[in-house]
Amino acid sequence: MTQELAPTLRDRSAASPAGWWRDAVIYQVYVRSFADSDGDGIGDLRGIRERLPHLAGLGVDAVWLTPFYASPQADGGYDVADYRTVDPLFGELRDADDLVREAHRLGLRVIVDIVPNHTSDRHAWFRAAVDGGPGAPERDLYHFRPGQGPQGELPPNDWESVFGGPAWTRTADGDWYLHLFAPEQPDLNWDHPTVREEFESILRFWLDLGVDGFRIDVAHGMVKAEGLPDIGLREQAKMIGAQVLPFFDQDGVHEIHRSWRRLLDGYEGERIGVAEAWAPTAERLALYVRPDELHQAFNFQFLTCDWDAAAMREVIDDSLAATGSVGAPTTWVLSNHDVVRHTTRYGGGERGLRRARAAALLTLALPGSAYVYQGEELGLPEVTELPDTARQDPAFFRGDGQDGLRDGCRVPIPWSGTTAPYGFGPGGSWLPQPAEWAGLSVAAQTGDPGSTLELYRTALAHRRELPGLGDGAMEWQDAPEGVLAFARPGFVCTLNTLGQSVELPAPGRPLLSSAPLETSGGTVRVPAEACVWWEV
Repeated sequence: MTQELAPTLRDRSAASPAGWWRDAVIYQVYVRSFADSDGDGIGDLRGIRERLPHLAGLGVDAVWLTPFYASPQADGGYDVADYRTVDPLFGELRDADDLVREAHRLGLRVIVDIVPNHTSDRHAWFRAAVDGGPGAPERDLYHFRPGQGPQGELPPNDWESVFGGPAWTRTADGDWYLHLFAPEQPDLNWDHPTVREEFESILRFWLDLGVDGFRIDVAHGMVKAEGLPDIGLREQAKMIGAQVLPFFDQDGVHEIHRSWRRLLDGYEGERIGVAEAWAPTAERLALYVRPDELHQAFNFQFLTCDWDAAAMREVIDDSLAATGSVGAPTTWVLSNHDVVRHTTRYGGGERGLRRARAAALLTLALPGSAYVYQGEELGLPEVTELPDTARQDPAFFRGDGQDGLRDGCRVPIPWSGTTAPYGFGPGGSWLPQPAEWAGLSVAAQTGDPGSTLELYRTALAHRRELPGLGDGAMEWQDAPEGVLAFARPGFVCTLNTLGQSVELPAPGRPLLSSAPLETSGGTVRVPAEACVWWEV
C-alpha cells in the first residue's frame, strides 16, 4: 500500500460515522525502542516522525505513544516529573508538535499516554512534600501515613508493590508514603481537588496541541478504599485482574473517568480516552466504557487467553456481550510493552510464529478495534537472553530476578541492514538486538509475500476494503472441535488451533491465509495452527 492511498482524517471519519475509534487499528509505539534520530541509542520523537510513512503504509488508523515527558526514567518514563515538558532524551516540545502535525497529514491520529495514578519522586509536588516534613500541605496530595509498631517502624498496611516488596517507603522523618509500583513512583491522592484540577489542565494542554486522545495508565488504580485496609494475603500482584482489591478497580474511579469524558467531548474531532484497566471480569471492565465514560478499554482477558479454541471462543463471547451491553466496541490486543511477546508466549520458534500469524488474522477479523504492538507486524519474538547488566526494568531489580523481564519485549525493532542496530539509528541501541533479527527487519520482509509484514499489510488493506469487517456483528458457524469459524457480512474467518491440518468445505473464495492452503474441488485443507479469511 502506498502512502498516497492513506485516507485523510476527514475521509476516515466519514467512512465510520459512529466514531473512528470503534473499528480503528491502533499501533503502539514504545518511544525508546522505535527509531533513534540522534545516535544516542534511544528512540525519540523525531525518529518516530521520520518513520511515520511505515505506519501509514501498514494501514493503521492511529498511533499510541508511550510517555515522552520529563522523567528520571526509573520506570521507562512512567515516572513523570513534568507532564507538560518533553524529556531531552526524546526531544523537545516542538518535536511533539511536529509529530502530531505530520501524523495528521498522513491520515494518522495520535494518542498519548497519561499517567495519573502516580508521579515521579522528582515531581515538584513530591519534593515539596518530602522537604516540608510532616504537616507539609503537599503531603495531602499523596498518601503519607505514620507507620505501625512501637516506633512506627512497620508499614501502615500490608499492601505490596506490583514490582515486588512493600508498597510503602519510609522517609527520613519517619512517615511512610504509598507507591503501588517503584518507590520512585509515589501514588497521588485523588480525593484531593488539586490533583483533579491539575490533571484536567494537563489534558487540556495536550488536547490544545492537537492530540486525538489519551491512553490512561493504571486507569483502575487512582482511587483507594477508605481507610486503606489490609488485604491479609501475600503475592498480591497475582490477584490483579482476578478480584477487586482495595487499591485497584474501586468504584470511585468511574466518577473521574466521567469527568474526563465530559472534557474530551468538549473538543472537536472525536478525542478519545482508552483505559488500561485490569478488572476481574468482562462485566467489570465494561463499566469503564459506559456511554458517559471512556471510549475503549484494553481487553486483557483476550491477551492472556491460552491457545485453545474453546477458551478463545468463551473470551470472545464474554467480551462482546459485556461491551455490547453498554453500547461500546470491544478491543483486541495480543502484546504490549508489559507482557511477553505473543510469538514467544504461543510457544516460540516456528510454532510460536505460526500461531502468532494466525492470531493476528483472528484479531483483525473480530468486531471492534485492534491494537498492534510495535514489531509484532515483523513477527518479533521476545528477547529472553538479555544480560542482567543491560536490564532496566525496575521489577527485575525489586523481584527475584525471574518476574521482572519486561525488557525482553522492549528491545529496539529492526528496520534494515545485516548488523545491529539494523537501522534503528546512527548509533547503537539501549538494549542489544539478536543477530537473527537481520532477517526480520522491515527492509528484509518488504515485498516478500510470505513474510509476516506483508501478511499484516494485506490484512489491513482488506479490513479497510471489506464493509463486513471492523465494527459490527458476527455469527459463529459450525466447525470441528479445535476449529473456530464465524461469519460477518460477506466474510468468513476460519481458525484451526490444532497441531494438524483439517479438511473443511470451502465457505467461499480464499482472500488471505496465515499459511499456504491446499484446495481440491469444494474442499480446503486448512493447515495446522492457521487462520483463513474468505469472501462469500
